[in-house]
Amino acid sequence: MLEKVLSLDKELFVFLNGLGSENYDFLWLMITKQYNWTPLFLLVFYLLQKKIGWKQLGILLLFIAGLILLSDQIANLFKNTVQRLRPCNDPEIKDIIRIVKDSKTFSFFSGHAINSMATTVFVFLFFRKHYRYAFLLFLFPVIFAYSRIYLGLHFPLDIITGYAFGVIFGLLFYKLHQFLKPNYFPEV
Repeated sequence: MLEKVLSLDKELFVFLNGLGSENYDFLWLMITKQYNWTPLFLLVFYLLQKKIGWKQLGILLLFIAGLILLSDQIANLFKNTVQRLRPCNDPEIKDIIRIVKDSKTFSFFSGHAINSMATTVFVFLFFRKHYRYAFLLFLFPVIFAYSRIYLGLHFPLDIITGYAFGVIFGLLFYKLHQFLKPNYFPEV
């Protein structure tokens, strides 16, 4: 059963990766770098600050830092435990795929996917109360994580698993925030 799932995962990867074109490689190399998303992050933080104030934004940023730290370490733990080869290193497919970026680390599961989805879920749960189109925030993890398939660095299952963990961690951190909120925002 597991072999069948992994085989389908490879087939889907080969298809999705094969949709790429050298003309767009530079774009996907830019998309995959977290730093290049800074204007979006700053816009989101600005919009949040306008609605919740500096103090609450500061606390949210601390939660986000903890969320990223935890989710990143969980992804690394899985990568080093499972030790699944990245597509660009997989001898079965590496000669038939487009490899735009190489990496010697392991693949399962995507740190980009868990971090982007966890923070998006966490921020969305605050954003949705104030902005009608808050759901558009989910374009970020979709585009960001797809870049990993495009570049030849992750299989779809790596991304989906990262998303699943990201949703869980984002929800847990939101619930933790809501549980602790009365303690750091006492009623005046």
